[in-house]
Amino acid sequence: MRRLLVTIRYDGSQYHGWQVQKNATSVQSVVQDALQQVLQSRPDIHGCSRTDAGVHAREYCFHFDTDHIIELDHLILAMNRNLPDDIAAGACKQVSDDFHARYSCVAKQYVYQIYNGRFRDPFHDRGWYFYPYQMDVDRMNEAAQHFLGRHDFIGFCSVGGKMHDTVRTVSEARVERDGDEVRFYVTADGFLYNMVRIMTGTLLSVAQGKKQPNEMSGLIASCSRAGAGVTAPANGLWLNRVFYENPALK
Repeated sequence: MRRLLVTIRYDGSQYHGWQVQKNATSVQSVVQDALQQVLQSRPDIHGCSRTDAGVHAREYCFHFDTDHIIELDHLILAMNRNLPDDIAAGACKQVSDDFHARYSCVAKQYVYQIYNGRFRDPFHDRGWYFYPYQMDVDRMNEAAQHFLGRHDFIGFCSVGGKMHDTVRTVSEARVERDGDEVRFYVTADGFLYNMVRIMTGTLLSVAQGKKQPNEMSGLIASCSRAGAGVTAPANGLWLNRVFYENPALK
């Protein structure tokens, strides 16, 4: 038996998130279909995160066990022949038997992408939130710095989240503009349900002048969902990077 770690990327527009759903198509089920074609058996695969419906990934990791002797590069090539155009496998490595794609992960980086042009751009339709209003990125970036550190982020969690421990450590939070493209990067040791999307909605409230940057610390400390901003749409959110302690898994 070998435990294999596979890295994929996908456009989540047509999927109901990563997790297998009874009455909807998920990324996990489509990946399992492809692996079944290659391995002639359906492996039980374990993902690094539960991305929501419509969320995308530039780097998503999962592991599975197999006794198939296929070479790792050949596995990736064969997977891609059986995957749809909006999902692609990019790497495969053998890992130790105690490795887990989710529980061995020490941090993840998400990026929320906003297209801030005056008019809709078809090349920014998928994977971007179209926001044609004035944005003060400097104010947003100032506000984002208050997310840094170890805090209870229960006020930035949607109803329906099942986490009992809502304390997370954020090591990166920054907003950058490149022309009409605005990106919010956030890295943490874990994320709550819709946490990044609520963070983004709160920063947009700052951009609109509805909230002040120095209000962020109070909003976090209040532990109240009512104080934070709206939940930004899913289509602008990307799982950007996954971090493991072993540098060989970079």
